This record gives sequence, C-alpha cells and structure tokens, in this order.
Amino acid sequence: MASENPTASEYIQHHLQNLTFGQHPDGSWGIAHGAKEAADMGFWAIHLDTMGFSIGLGILFLWLFRKAAKKVSADTPSGLQNFVELMVEFVDGSVKETFHGKNKVIAPLALTIFVWVFLMNTMDLVPVDFLPTIAAMLGIPYFKVVPTTDLNATLGMSLSVFVLIIYYSIKAKGVSGFVGELTLQPFGKWMIPFNLLLEGVGLLAKPVSLALRLFGNLYAGELIFILIAILPWGLQWALSVPWAIFHILVIVLQAFIFMMLTIVYLSMAHEEH
Repeated sequence: MASENPTASEYIQHHLQNLTFGQHPDGSWGIAHGAKEAADMGFWAIHLDTMGFSIGLGILFLWLFRKAAKKVSADTPSGLQNFVELMVEFVDGSVKETFHGKNKVIAPLALTIFVWVFLMNTMDLVPVDFLPTIAAMLGIPYFKVVPTTDLNATLGMSLSVFVLIIYYSIKAKGVSGFVGELTLQPFGKWMIPFNLLLEGVGLLAKPVSLALRLFGNLYAGELIFILIAILPWGLQWALSVPWAIFHILVIVLQAFIFMMLTIVYLSMAHEEH
C-alpha cells in the first residue's frame, strides 16, 4: 500500500491497479510502483497478475477436464465426471440450437470460453484483501486477482473471436463474397460508401461489445466489493454476503453471454446470403 493507513481513495486505487511490468522512461525494466509509472511504460507493458491468473486458470480447466476424461466410467461415474458431462452436454445443446453451419471447432471453442471465463469471473468471490495481503508480505506491491476486470484480457479474447469471424466469413463466402457483404448490403451497389460504413461499424462493434460487456460487469462487481471492504466490519458482513450470492448469478451469466455471442457471431460468419 502507499501508506500504513491509506485513505479510502488510496485503498480503492491500490486494489484497482494491476501489477505492471515494462520499460521505464530511463530505459530500465521493472515493475511499476503506481499508476503513473505504469502509464509511462506505454503499450508494451504487461500485467503480470492478469497473465498469471488467466494462464493458471486455463491450465486448471485443462487439467480438470483431462482428469475426468482419463477416469471416465459408465458404471460408477465420479462427481467430477458428472460435472464435466453436464458442462459438455449444456454447451453442446447451446451450439446445436444456435449454430446453423457445420464446424467441429465451434463446440470445443464454446466450452473453452464458457469454463475459462467462468473460472476467471469466479476469482471475484475471493475476499478483496486476502491475496493482495499475502502478495504484500512477499514484497509484491499490487495484485489484482480477477483477469476479466482487466480490459486487456477481455479485449484480447474478443479480438481472438473477431479473427475467427473474419476467417470463417472469408472461408464460407470467399474474399469477393465477404467484401460484397460489406459493400453491397443493405442498399445495393449505388450506396456502396454508405453500406460499407454501416456494415463496417456493425462488424467492428462485435469485438468491442464482447470485451466491454464482460469487462464492465465484472469491474463494477469488483468495485462494489472494494467499497464494501472500506465499511466497518459489521456492515462488511451484512452487505458482502448478499452481494456475493447475487454476484454468483452475474459470474455465470456473463460467461454464458460471452459464449453465446461467440456462437451467434460465428454462425453469422458461416451464413451465405
């Protein structure tokens, strides 16, 4: 923390600051100690906490599902196997109802997105001071534990989906078909500039909406937990428990929305007009 007895403003700013590694203006490399130092590092700085938790939770997802697959049993299924089968059937049903093309990548992609985003969102239920306090004891100045409250993470995932949208649009329609879709709809060849503007904005809005929706909801939830932590101890318990219970719905819902929008956008990319 910036001081032994931080003000409410310092406390909030500290908990919303990522552990940033990059190049200082003097040319040296290291960790930023404050928002200004992080901003001075520029575009190529990296948020170590976001990367660490997102990669770690991704590995956890792969390990759990691989463990369930290796020990699968039709006679005596374990609790983990039942959970994994439930997730697979749920995602498979969502894909079958929403995706109208033929692509073996969509269902595994949707499953990965749902479980991975859900795990990252779930970190918001960890008490706001628990892991940052442990990190401070180890000399780590900042430790933001919810990757989806970092716009870099949500935008990175949405841009990956955007690349797939472009790829499958060109694969299904060809380059001429994709360009024609952007320039000739909805008003024909006499309105090409207007069509391009209209369709271009709609295309670019897809990754932006994916990133901002997830980031905004989780960032707001984290901020409310931090504000509750400032309150007296009795009020903390009275408010944090109901908010945590309600926030479970937000965590699941945002993972589901990100997955469903991905399926819808990729289904639209496979459609030929």
